[in-house]
Amino acid sequence: MAVKLSLVREKITCLILVMSIMLSFYTSSAANDYDILLSFKSSVNDPFRYLSNWNPSNSLCNWNGITCRNSTQQVTNLDISSKNISGDHFSTSLLNLPFIEMIDLSNNQFSGKIPEKIFSCLSLRYLNLSNNNFTGLIPNGFIPNLETLDFSNNMLSGEIPDDITLFSGLRYLDLGGNVLKGEITKKISSLQNLEYFTLAGNQLTGGIPKEISAMKNLKWIYLGYNNLSGEIPEEIGSLSSLSHLDLVYNNLTGKIPSSFGNLSNLHYLFLYQNKLAGSIPDSIFNLRNLISLDVSDNFLSGEISELVIQLQNLEIFHLFSNNFTGRIPQSLERLRNLKVLQLWSNQLSGDIPQDLGKFNNLTVLDLSTNNLTGKIPEGLCNSGSLYKLILFKNSLEGGIPKSLGSCKSLQRIRMQSNRFSGELSSEFVKLPLVYFLDLSGNHFSGRIGEKKWEMPSLEMLSLASNTFHGKLPYAFGSKKLQSLDLSGNHFSGGIPSSFGRLSELVQLKLNQNQLNRMIPAELSFCKKLVKLDISHNHLTGQIPVEFSEMPVLGNIDLSGNELSGEIPPDLGKVESLVQINISHNHFHGGLPSTGAFVAINSSAVMGNDLCGSNSISGLPACKITKKPIWWLFVTSLLVVVAVLGLAISIILFIKRRNEMELNTIDDPYWNLKYYGPEKHRKMITLEDILSATKEDNVISRGKDGVMYKGKAASLNGVQFVVHELKEMNGNGTISTDMGFWKGMENLGKVKHQNVIKLLGICRSEKDAFLIYEYINSWKNLSDVLAGLKWNARRKIVMGIGKALKYLHGKFSHSVLAGVLSTEKIVIGEDGEPRLRPKFVCGSNNGVSSSNYVAPEDKENNKDDETTEDKLQQSSDDIYEFGILMIEILTGKGITDAELGMHDNIVEWARYCYSDCHVDTWIEPSIKGEIMLKQQHHQIVEMMKLALQCTSIDPTARPSANHVMRTLESIEGSGSSWTSRFNVKVAS
Repeated sequence: MAVKLSLVREKITCLILVMSIMLSFYTSSAANDYDILLSFKSSVNDPFRYLSNWNPSNSLCNWNGITCRNSTQQVTNLDISSKNISGDHFSTSLLNLPFIEMIDLSNNQFSGKIPEKIFSCLSLRYLNLSNNNFTGLIPNGFIPNLETLDFSNNMLSGEIPDDITLFSGLRYLDLGGNVLKGEITKKISSLQNLEYFTLAGNQLTGGIPKEISAMKNLKWIYLGYNNLSGEIPEEIGSLSSLSHLDLVYNNLTGKIPSSFGNLSNLHYLFLYQNKLAGSIPDSIFNLRNLISLDVSDNFLSGEISELVIQLQNLEIFHLFSNNFTGRIPQSLERLRNLKVLQLWSNQLSGDIPQDLGKFNNLTVLDLSTNNLTGKIPEGLCNSGSLYKLILFKNSLEGGIPKSLGSCKSLQRIRMQSNRFSGELSSEFVKLPLVYFLDLSGNHFSGRIGEKKWEMPSLEMLSLASNTFHGKLPYAFGSKKLQSLDLSGNHFSGGIPSSFGRLSELVQLKLNQNQLNRMIPAELSFCKKLVKLDISHNHLTGQIPVEFSEMPVLGNIDLSGNELSGEIPPDLGKVESLVQINISHNHFHGGLPSTGAFVAINSSAVMGNDLCGSNSISGLPACKITKKPIWWLFVTSLLVVVAVLGLAISIILFIKRRNEMELNTIDDPYWNLKYYGPEKHRKMITLEDILSATKEDNVISRGKDGVMYKGKAASLNGVQFVVHELKEMNGNGTISTDMGFWKGMENLGKVKHQNVIKLLGICRSEKDAFLIYEYINSWKNLSDVLAGLKWNARRKIVMGIGKALKYLHGKFSHSVLAGVLSTEKIVIGEDGEPRLRPKFVCGSNNGVSSSNYVAPEDKENNKDDETTEDKLQQSSDDIYEFGILMIEILTGKGITDAELGMHDNIVEWARYCYSDCHVDTWIEPSIKGEIMLKQQHHQIVEMMKLALQCTSIDPTARPSANHVMRTLESIEGSGSSWTSRFNVKVAS
């Protein structure tokens, strides 16, 4: 009995000892966790004070973002996602948490490199560092039991390490939205448990490995937005669990594999923006669970099979921008879940199925740019949800069905360039949500002025090139109207004075009608009006003097009327007015001396009784009657001015001589002049400049010369950049045009944080150098653009906008922005953009890329600039800025091979903005950020501004001031995001 009692005591003692050791361990572990987490807190910036309760006075397990195992003090989860926390490195101390299973730092502002030891924490099951600013390579190493690894939407570079294939427990792998290069390794097939696999939005090349078919658990494959090539492996058809297959925006060729018909669980098949050819395999129509099928923007051909009837769950069907022929399948009528049908830009013919929409749930229908005939089906809006109806560029006929007049859901209607006829019903002009209505280029008729328009959302209306007649409508029931085009009809009567209440109007076109009476002065109330065309009518009376005060009016065409009287002397005093046509009227008197008339072309004033003072207008000189009473006064004034001028000249001569002694260095062969601070004059010598022009110092090469990095030899010598100009006379010598060299003095006066300072010039008979300040970490925008986050891109756009506003405002038209291209704009270590301005003179010393040249300049390339040309160059700057914004937003280059059927990046951008979801055209590296409402709005509005800047009509482009105001408005806004951008749909 005593022995048994002894054994029991020993066991109790042992148990107490073990418990004491464990308690001691846990206590020690908890204390260690405190130290680790507090160390992490001290290393980050927490602007919203989310970590404010991380202090020893609170229980560790009650700290924000911390989860412990049961009632112990063992930290298992750390989740501080989306808290705007930042830090310039990843704190490796977190990896020392002994029981940590989950670390989620996603959607913050962390930067720096991911540490090599990131995979040393073997207890981790979940690691998410997505949507930050991490750079560098993905570290080697692996954690066998890790189930989720998400490094997406950072700026990681290099190749995908082979060690990734050793993560045998992975179920979720997302490395998308980085700048990874190289090929997808065949060893990826070793990830047998993987369910979610995305490498989208990188720069991966090569083919899709067929070995991927060994990963039988895959449910999601997302490899879009890369540079993958070759054919799609047939073997993918064996992945029976696959629900989502996305291979968009690559260079994939060949046919759509017929084996895809075996993917019985597939819900989403996205293959758009590739180079696939052939027809759609019939097997695809076996995918009865398919919800969305998008094979648009390829080279697919053949007819669309009636087997589409089998896809009863289909909601989105995109086949646009291919070469499909034949008729639209009748069986589409019976797809009850069909919401979005886009077949535009093919070669389809025949009628639109007459029951289309009757049994569907249509929200978007786009059949534009085909060869369709027949009438619009009556039941298109039976769902009551149709909001986009796009049918332009076909051969459709008949009238607008009455049912569309009661389709209150409609928002965007484009039916131009068909053969439609008949009148517009009273119901049709009362659709409450329509913001875009284009019926131009048809045979519509009737008196629309007698109808009561009630379209409160209307922003754009075009009824041009029809046969409407009678009076113009008094109003359209909208305060939002921006563009109104009623040209090319048979309207008569006067222009309603009520048009002056259209406060948002930007463009008004009433030309080629039969309008008469006087031009209402009330039109001057349209303070945002940029273009006014009322030419080729029968208007009488004078030009309202109030037009002189319109702040942004850029283009006015009054030609071909019966206007008379003198031209208001102040017309054109507003700088924005750069183009005016008053030909073939009854005007008399002299031309105003304002900017719009200084270099007006003779064709714009002919057919009047006018006189002018310049040879460009082709008008006879005006006879000036001298009044003797003023002669004595003028003579006296001239004498006074001459005396003052002489005195000022003497003072300036003395001052200039002193400056020359300081700023100019005499040399038998060289002329060196400084414009920068005194330290540059004292420290940068001719020898420093010449010694910098070595191959080892080259920063960049371009058509306008070579740029070198230099450093003054003196103690603590400043760094500078030498721009060696190429010959400018064509005979191996430098220009002797003193206008050019004197004009450089204007560049020397430019002082702005977003403009590179010109420090001086250095020239001889055969060589010339421009000396610029050196920007730390000097890199061209083209070298750093890929992978930049939205905030960095926005900062660049804002900086360039500020520079344009400064240059256009302070230096008028003598100093312009130069070539606004990604190769010419410099980005410093502070992330601020800096551009190099150019001086405008009689000879074209600036070198520009034809890819950035505005369309009007391509058509009229002049060697000698007139004053009008110089005024036009401000508009050219804006055009180039618009292209630059498109590049920054989309990641596309001006010569990108992926622009498809579009002639240039501007045309492609217009198509994308109108016809596609933001997700399809935005730069992949910022795609994750559009999930935030504010960023989404800013991106969309900035693209809208870019398209305004690249308007084909130069007078419709905004001024630099207007651009900056808009950018500041976008910067400060963040909410007016509408549902029209939520689906990839046509305009």
